[in-house]
Amino acid sequence: MTERADSSGADEPHTVPSASTARRRTNPLAIVLLLLFAMAVYFALIGYRGLFLLTQDRWVLKLLGLAVLVLPLIGIWVVVAELRFGFASQRLAERIRDEGGSTELPLLPRRRSGKVDRQAADAWFAQQRAAVEAAPEDWAAWFRLAQAYDLAGDRRRAREALRAAIDKAR
Repeated sequence: MTERADSSGADEPHTVPSASTARRRTNPLAIVLLLLFAMAVYFALIGYRGLFLLTQDRWVLKLLGLAVLVLPLIGIWVVVAELRFGFASQRLAERIRDEGGSTELPLLPRRRSGKVDRQAADAWFAQQRAAVEAAPEDWAAWFRLAQAYDLAGDRRRAREALRAAIDKAR
């Protein structure tokens, strides 16, 4: 790791070890399972309240009970959609590695804050965008473009590019 010569506190570029060299401190699967359990308990409690409201005599309370029962259904739909998206993106990453590619992000210079140096990120992003423009049906190029968007902090476009990669990989 390259250190700065001065200690002025300015946000100058420096390098940091890649994510693969850092130890993983949490198990993502355990976190997902814990969150799913918490949501299941929450949905059960909400569902119980919805059923209770449906047994009431006033039609307003019955209507509220119905609305309360719909909320867990929407929540379950969102969770299932997000899990499917996560598993599909994980399969693409595994497929890239199986085909001899790498899913590692480049070692771009970073600022003291930990953010990637903007000029370096822009240059890498331009390379990934050019690769997609040269081969718009190449799912792996879309996957790397998603990584470039994510590295730049644009999560919405990263997810769009990753969805494109998933669609093109089918």
